Amino acid sequence: MIELPQINPAASNRKPDWLRVKLPIGEKYSKVRKLVDEYKLHTMSTKYKATTTEDAYFITITTVGWVDLFTRLNQKFIITDSLKHCQQNKGLEIYAYCIMSSHIHLFCKATNGFILSDIIRDLKKYTSKKIIQTIIDEPESRREWLLAYFQKACEHLKREQQYKVWQDGYHAEHIYSNSYIKQKIEYIHNNPVKDKIVTLPEDYYFSSARNYAGLENDLEIVLLDLF
Repeated sequence: MIELPQINPAASNRKPDWLRVKLPIGEKYSKVRKLVDEYKLHTMSTKYKATTTEDAYFITITTVGWVDLFTRLNQKFIITDSLKHCQQNKGLEIYAYCIMSSHIHLFCKATNGFILSDIIRDLKKYTSKKIIQTIIDEPESRREWLLAYFQKACEHLKREQQYKVWQDGYHAEHIYSNSYIKQKIEYIHNNPVKDKIVTLPEDYYFSSARNYAGLENDLEIVLLDLF
């Protein structure tokens, strides 16, 4: 198990805490890495679930059909408000995030005995209902198209459901080293730059790149001292 240094809370006004990541060592580590590389286990399917209560994960949640849903502020704020609720009531600890138009990236872990897969399940369930209600109640030029698309996405389901906003499951990768953590955080923060939305990562408001740059942001996170 390794400890990741967080930025001094006295300087950043963040709560003091430590992210702990389990890392196999010695011969056991060599065997694990060989299996991971041979069978490409580091590229996990969207049905993989983060079920532990101690480990950190890089998670991607995606809309059905990669629909560009989060193009309006009201939809983005549904996500940030829901993440805040999970932080305050469900033991979610966030180290990095980015809300793109069709997907959300999170680097996070569950604390206080909560299970991350349960948190993500509840997050998707609540935001799905809230997003649909917002499409119906608030100005939306694509209202009819979006509702029809999300209705059609339910046709293959065995359970009765009127709308389907999120793809089944989510993509989860276990975080196993400091270098991997830095790589994933940089990947998360560079998403808006790659899509040419902004020039600099910290210019994108719905990203923790702003937190790491010391700029205003709507969602508080736990900063890691890796940069």
